[in-house]
Amino acid sequence: MKNNNTPKTSTVSKAKKKFGGYSFTKKIIVTIWVLFFGAVLGVFGIFWAASNGWLGEIPNVRDLENPDIYVSSEIISSDGVLLDRFEAERRTPVDYKELPPHLVDALLAKEDVRFFEHSGVDIKAAFRAISSAGESGGGSTITQQLAKQLYTKDPASNKITRVLQKLKEWVTSVQLEKLYTKEEIIAMYFNKFDFIYGAKGIESASKVYFNKSTKDLTLDEAATLVSMFQNPVAFNPVKHPEVSKEKRNLVLDQMMKYNKISQAEGEEAKAAPLVTDKQDIMKHDDSHSAYFKTALRKEISDWMVEYEKETGKSYNLEKDGLKIYVTLDSRMQAIAEEAVQKQLKVLQDQFFGEQRGRSLAPFYNVTSDKRQRIFKQAMQRTDLFKKMKAEGKSDAEIETVFTTPRDSVQFFTWNGIQYKKGKTLMDSIEYHKHILQAGLMSMDPTDGTIKAWVGGIDWNYFKFDHVKQARRQVGSTFKPFVYATAINQLGLTPCHTVSNERIPGKWSPRNANGRYGGSQDLRTALAYSTNVVAARLIMQTGVEPVIQMARDLGVESPIIKDPTIALGSADLSLYEMVGAMSAFANGGIYIKPQLILRIEDKQGKVIRDYTPKTREVVNEYVAYTMIDLMKGVVDRGSGARLRNRYNITAEVAGKTGTTNENSDGWFMGLTPNLVTGVWVGAEDRFAHFESTATGQGANTALPVWAYYMQGVYKEGGKFGVTASDKFEKPKDIEKRWDCSNTYGFHQYDEIYDPGPIIEGSGGESVGENYEVPDPEEGQ
Repeated sequence: MKNNNTPKTSTVSKAKKKFGGYSFTKKIIVTIWVLFFGAVLGVFGIFWAASNGWLGEIPNVRDLENPDIYVSSEIISSDGVLLDRFEAERRTPVDYKELPPHLVDALLAKEDVRFFEHSGVDIKAAFRAISSAGESGGGSTITQQLAKQLYTKDPASNKITRVLQKLKEWVTSVQLEKLYTKEEIIAMYFNKFDFIYGAKGIESASKVYFNKSTKDLTLDEAATLVSMFQNPVAFNPVKHPEVSKEKRNLVLDQMMKYNKISQAEGEEAKAAPLVTDKQDIMKHDDSHSAYFKTALRKEISDWMVEYEKETGKSYNLEKDGLKIYVTLDSRMQAIAEEAVQKQLKVLQDQFFGEQRGRSLAPFYNVTSDKRQRIFKQAMQRTDLFKKMKAEGKSDAEIETVFTTPRDSVQFFTWNGIQYKKGKTLMDSIEYHKHILQAGLMSMDPTDGTIKAWVGGIDWNYFKFDHVKQARRQVGSTFKPFVYATAINQLGLTPCHTVSNERIPGKWSPRNANGRYGGSQDLRTALAYSTNVVAARLIMQTGVEPVIQMARDLGVESPIIKDPTIALGSADLSLYEMVGAMSAFANGGIYIKPQLILRIEDKQGKVIRDYTPKTREVVNEYVAYTMIDLMKGVVDRGSGARLRNRYNITAEVAGKTGTTNENSDGWFMGLTPNLVTGVWVGAEDRFAHFESTATGQGANTALPVWAYYMQGVYKEGGKFGVTASDKFEKPKDIEKRWDCSNTYGFHQYDEIYDPGPIIEGSGGESVGENYEVPDPEEGQ
């Protein structure tokens, strides 16, 4: 019989036995806490791994402090005009205070209404994103989206990489929030976004789509731009206006929902038609400014290297938003460009007329084989040839591309671009070898500031600067250096006479006009560019003192140690020639030509202030004597057409120059407050005018100078340059030139009748059976 008093084993006791004495309830609680802390530690571990780069590279602190928002550096003229930019992308950043409130509110309502409440990550939205393995795209705060724009270069390829990418964005977002204020993050977000059509950043977008500044955007325009953040292509107001309007209205609905605007404001904006005013900001004519930018970039880049060595701080021209204040005057630059265009148009027509029908055009004194080699070398210098070569194409394959007729080939003309059908790229190369080039540089001799710089006729076709980059044979423009050396060394005056008899011996230079005999004083000899007199002067001074004079005047190019330099056999730059000549107008003080006034960082702090480099080369008496001699060139010599054809009445000292076979034409013109040099010639020295009457510097380069100065004088002193300016005479200079008491010198018009004015050229500088030494042997 069973004992009913025997205790029964309870369910709880069985559970206790089964779980080793722990209660089921406690076990559940412990499990929950373990899972919770495990999850917390797991999340912390994931964030720790992500922040240490274990899940992939993340930006370091320096990268975060210097976000990848490219801000172009501006080039600003001395008269306050924006001339150009150094830019990797066209972006004009704006500060938060420049953003209209309704634009910011539209962004918050559309993208992140709790933006000012979180620290970079919205936890609720983040878990929603994790649950969808990152596919939904939700959960991204404005800070996260900025992090993605700044530091995520490639899109995720699958769910796992997207989740990892999301984690890295969270870490980066938190770091961004520590470094920047909320307002700065919003400004960066607007400035970074690419709205397409070249509209990088909100300011560019405002100009591209509505032709206005960001601060002037209306409510509906602001909503339109904000709607593009989701997809600037699909929701583009120009490409897809109906879809864009629909998305704009959704943004306005969100603004009403979150009380960013009133119901009435929202409905009025929604009812407004979508009106755009498309602007093409990618069009930018840098065909002239690109030339001085080449020199400017090099000068700044060289300085940046030294600056980083000295301070440890580096700058990037395309990224750091520097303001570069240059010496150029935008108005004088425009006058100079117009002067070059006016003269080159005429010369080009003359040159084409001379070349028409010639089988070896545009070259003289070359064989057919040499002609083809010149064209082939030109082909090999093209970007297309270099690109195809880098891709492994054979020369035969590349030549086929260059010799195959095309539907459209571009040709430069002074009347605009021409597109020709059925032409080849080699046809284009041959045609462009016919085009004459020019360079002009103008500077104030009293402080070295460069006022105008025209390095070529069109950068789109001819990417070579003829002011500083090119070195061309200078011809008779070198003669003033010989005369200055003789005057300084031997104490000569303008009245000193030199024999014009031909020089016997190995080197017997010829005069361009073929006239010899008697003697010439220095005024006459320089005025008519007499080769024999210049040769005799360098024989008296020696070659090395003349080279040293050129060096003291700022010439750095190689110069051969040979007497032929007296007649212009050296290859120098226009930049060097203008700087050197300016010393004569500045009382013998050389000032290095200066293109930059100062450089400021994007906060407006001056990081480089330029001071002119100066040195005395000759005394004021020697300097003014050179001015007096070169005034004769303009008043009665090879530059006289300035007076009788172009009606320049101002006091001007000058020197013309023409080189071998008329390959180079020069004119250097000096006034008390402005020294300007002009060079004209073809890209290839074998291409030139056949006639010296047409190809000499007095006919090619001098008119450019005349047109430029006519434009400058027309402004009536606006640039500090007037036709009434006079060179300052040193005290008692006339006594020093007393020809009646010094060596029995005579006035030049009593001694020599020069006959027809024919420019002495470098081609005449070498006598019979005389070989010019290799320039590499120079110093």
